[in-house]
Amino acid sequence: MSTAPTAREETRTGPSPKGGTTAPVLPRLLLPGTCAVLVSAAGALIAVGCFLGLYVRPTSDDWCAAWKSRDLGVLGITSDFYRTQNGRITNAFLSGVVYADGLTGTKLLPTAIVVAFTTALVLLAREFTRQLGGNPKVLLLLTCSLLIQALLYFAGTRTYQVLLWAPATISHTIPSVIGAWALLLGIRTVRHRSPAVRAAGFTGAFLIAFAIGMLSEPFALVSGLLAAGVALLALLALRNRRALTWCLLWCSGLACGLVVLYTSPGARWRRAHQPAAEPLLSPRELRAAFEDWLHMWEVVTGQPAYLGAAAAGVLLGLGTTLRIPPATRLRIPLLLLPVPVVLLGSFAVVLGLRSGYGPTGWTYARAWTSFLVPMELALCAYGALVGAWGRQRLADRGRPPMAAATVLAGCLALASAAVLVPNVQHLTTTTVTRAAAWDAQNSRIRKEAAQGATDIGYTPLRIGNLAEPFFTSVYERDWAAACVAKWYGIPRIHRR
Repeated sequence: MSTAPTAREETRTGPSPKGGTTAPVLPRLLLPGTCAVLVSAAGALIAVGCFLGLYVRPTSDDWCAAWKSRDLGVLGITSDFYRTQNGRITNAFLSGVVYADGLTGTKLLPTAIVVAFTTALVLLAREFTRQLGGNPKVLLLLTCSLLIQALLYFAGTRTYQVLLWAPATISHTIPSVIGAWALLLGIRTVRHRSPAVRAAGFTGAFLIAFAIGMLSEPFALVSGLLAAGVALLALLALRNRRALTWCLLWCSGLACGLVVLYTSPGARWRRAHQPAAEPLLSPRELRAAFEDWLHMWEVVTGQPAYLGAAAAGVLLGLGTTLRIPPATRLRIPLLLLPVPVVLLGSFAVVLGLRSGYGPTGWTYARAWTSFLVPMELALCAYGALVGAWGRQRLADRGRPPMAAATVLAGCLALASAAVLVPNVQHLTTTTVTRAAAWDAQNSRIRKEAAQGATDIGYTPLRIGNLAEPFFTSVYERDWAAACVAKWYGIPRIHRR
């Protein structure tokens, strides 16, 4: 029997310098090398963001949350939010925890978010690929997780608010982290055989969703749409009672939480002081919200870096043997589910922002995180399916086409990370510069307060398009100035 390699085997392995064949060294190292470069690039950007947490100083809502947590305690600030602010009980409780030890929590919060989100996204990607019969390397999963986060934190128009400003991260970034872990809980609950474990998972679904309803209205709307879509599929096509039960409990928890929030004294007070010019669902308001929605998507689609999530997904599909299920009446709706969730969810976010902040509400880009996360996850998943399809088509053509596809996807992903560098540089400069100025002013104010001054000069130190004292000409309406004075324990401050 001849032992000479066939032509197909030579294509896959390649001839050695001494004759015979060798292992495919270049293809075998190309994908891990590409992923290592991407992990280093995206990881470096995120590491800078975490490091900048050490230079976070109070601004805008920070001032109020900080003094209330210090003087009222965790339960006190929670009660205050429910009775006099906005009714967001979970939001207030987390704020009390973050500010419990002065400013330490705000400095550590970005790192805590990154660690928790990275772990959740890696586990979700593993679950996704295992559903398709794959068993990817951790490096591939880490590439997708870190690149998605880098895009989330730095590709938008409010980079400081999305990762570093605690009030925004508590309201709009942490809910996505909780949602990712809740999705993992749902998967485990549906699959587990133990009735006790399933009962605990169902209970957890309701309680977590109840807390989400009092934490972030935008995320509650988006996650509710996703759960409702899965519940509909589970009822009509999947015939999976466990998935249906979990989704119904999630939606019920969200509804209960939103009812508690909406009927709170704080929410009623806020509505009374910010009356809407038009009914929320009036034709004129819906038309204006639709125009704002188009403006918002113009901003989002104007940042091509988001396609890096799809490129990372392609690498995941190229590097993992995935079984692409045939298109059926069941799988097509499941595959397309993220599209209406993202589109309808983003419209609901715009409608809510208009209700809370008026005609310019759509510009509050920190709330876009609620639909940008599922958008990026969907892009990554679609990219993985494209990569798996390409792997099947290119496998028989040898190393060059596979290598070319890997290099192309890797270059696109790396380019999306490179586009973020100027944003990170600007964020670094402004954050560090403000921290130095803030520390100097803080030292001066505390020294004057210790000497008995009752009206101390304050220089506004603006960052991240956030309010600072003297943002309004009427001092009595200047809540930021009042909170700064309370933080320093003095009756009043004036512009210096």
